[in-house]
Amino acid sequence: MQDRTNIKVEARSIFKVFGQKPDEALGLLRDGQTKEEIFAATGNTIGVQDASFEVGEGQIFVVMGLSGSGKSTLVRMINGLIAPTSGQMLIDGTDVANCAPKVLRDVRRSKIAMVFQHFALFPHMTVADNVSYGLKIKGIGADERRRKAEEALAQVSLGAYADSYPDELSGGMQQRVGLARGLASEAEILLMDEPFSALDPLIRRDMQEELLELQRSLKKTIIFITHDLNEALILGDRIAIMKDGRFVQVGTAEEIVDRPADDYVAAFTSDIDRSRVFTAGSVAAPAEALDIRTDTAETAIARMEALGRDALHVTEGDAILGIVAYRDLSASLRENGGALQDALVTDFPKVGRTTQLFELYPLAESGLPIAVTDRKGKLMGVVAPQDVFAKLATPVAA
Repeated sequence: MQDRTNIKVEARSIFKVFGQKPDEALGLLRDGQTKEEIFAATGNTIGVQDASFEVGEGQIFVVMGLSGSGKSTLVRMINGLIAPTSGQMLIDGTDVANCAPKVLRDVRRSKIAMVFQHFALFPHMTVADNVSYGLKIKGIGADERRRKAEEALAQVSLGAYADSYPDELSGGMQQRVGLARGLASEAEILLMDEPFSALDPLIRRDMQEELLELQRSLKKTIIFITHDLNEALILGDRIAIMKDGRFVQVGTAEEIVDRPADDYVAAFTSDIDRSRVFTAGSVAAPAEALDIRTDTAETAIARMEALGRDALHVTEGDAILGIVAYRDLSASLRENGGALQDALVTDFPKVGRTTQLFELYPLAESGLPIAVTDRKGKLMGVVAPQDVFAKLATPVAA
């Protein structure tokens, strides 16, 4: 559940019907008729049906769907380019679906910027003038426009191209100009409608990484539209999957891939590389450790038997000293009375919570449990090698 004080965008039961009989179409929809049946009966098209969501400050919320799913219609209702048939669309608490035109203009000018699939750059203007065009419309002076444009271009690594023209730039560079235009506006909310879909795959991946890197410092609220599930999984803090104008499932990448809501979502996720979606934190068991100051080989063996584990980490305070295995402890107990130190292995695998599973493959080969630590090195959980591979099995839809 979102922190209500930090919600930047909220949709409440948004419907959009295209046609002359929206009320009749909505009535048929609520009676359970399909989009196709409603179109046959009324000539009206259901664009979006009963969409509700919240986007917190600093989040990337990705709306993913195939052509005709309603995702582009939805994003245009967020900034008031299309009026919903019913429902509320709140931007910082202002309902842009039901407000005066002046209020809507103020929200657009001060809070929202849009980055399009097609770069929409003016060919006769320099890169800097393209970036600052929205600022000119707002009446900002030339010197300040130039300063803001240069700052935004520097953020997307195009500072040297301020006085170039769009046709002198590659497709990826032109898209970065489009992104810089959104940044220059200093809008808190960026709406990105399939901004990378026209780019070559390698350039597209670079742009995804660049957006994530920018987001780490800028912490904008971003609503990102895509038809590519892999892109959604890479970028989204939360993801909504749309079909026929409605949300089929909303969740994190891990939730959607691990627990698809229905066969439609399961079909999309079946070919996803799960090792690049799930992290060490998602498969870690609770941390269980021995204390070098109080435990012995004998107490360690008893603890392992009680927990059903064949190895445990050894700590001193918050520091992890190493790991001991059941077989080594048994040998130590037979040979020299069972000092924990004698069986301690100090070269052991460890990772952070966000480490992706594919990075755990070589560590799992050691056969030892993998320590999951925080930034200070404190033990937060443990990943058993077999759990890494078990998580890669494709689930059945709920």
